[in-house]
Amino acid sequence: MGFIGFLAFVVFLLFMWIKIINEYERAVVLTLGRVQKAPRGPGIIFIAWPFEKAIIVSTRVITLDVPPQDIITKDNVSAKVNAVCYFRVIDPIKAIVEIQNYQYATSQMAQTTLRSVLGEMDFDDLLTNREVINEKLQTILDKSTDPWGIKVSNVEVKHVDISEDLRRAMARQAEAERERRAKVIAAEGEFEAAEKVCQAAEMMQRQPMALQLRYLQTLVEIGGDQNTTTLFPIPIDIFKAFQNQGSPKP
Repeated sequence: MGFIGFLAFVVFLLFMWIKIINEYERAVVLTLGRVQKAPRGPGIIFIAWPFEKAIIVSTRVITLDVPPQDIITKDNVSAKVNAVCYFRVIDPIKAIVEIQNYQYATSQMAQTTLRSVLGEMDFDDLLTNREVINEKLQTILDKSTDPWGIKVSNVEVKHVDISEDLRRAMARQAEAERERRAKVIAAEGEFEAAEKVCQAAEMMQRQPMALQLRYLQTLVEIGGDQNTTTLFPIPIDIFKAFQNQGSPKP
């Protein structure tokens, strides 16, 4: 029994001393409560239990889903906004020593930063300037979590939820904007058409034969279709005689 007990004790010690650290993990070792200068791993490491303690930290990118936050924009529009944050641990020792729970702390920091940043912007900027907002959120979060050994690589605003009344108001605004553009485009078309007509009139005034050619072209267009329209061409020169009679004599 003594040999079996000794063998069981040795197996127990080996089980407590030998740790296998994955490629994406690092072990922060505390010797008698004092942290070692560098983390250990990956691979097989030895922990002199009970004098040493190993805390395993993952160095992979962590996806943090920021829950919806009630915000009021700068122009007093209420909305619910959620986001997603991507970060990873670059200094395992700081992540363990400087903060109690780095994932929870990063989540709370992301929520606070999201509310404060979006509260300083107008609602239209929130809908259109997503890239600027994401970059600003990433910069603030990265600077705030740097003392904890955390690197925030990206922050993205996912969804903006607004009330039904505000949605209807935005739909009416968009419809009015489309009507305004349609009227402006129609007016610009009428203006350009009027300019072309004036230019054509001036050209025909300088070249009387152009009016005769236009008259013949109109006859061809009218008689091109199969219809029962009867045309009686009248030379334009006949009307010149009446025009000369109506003009005052010098």
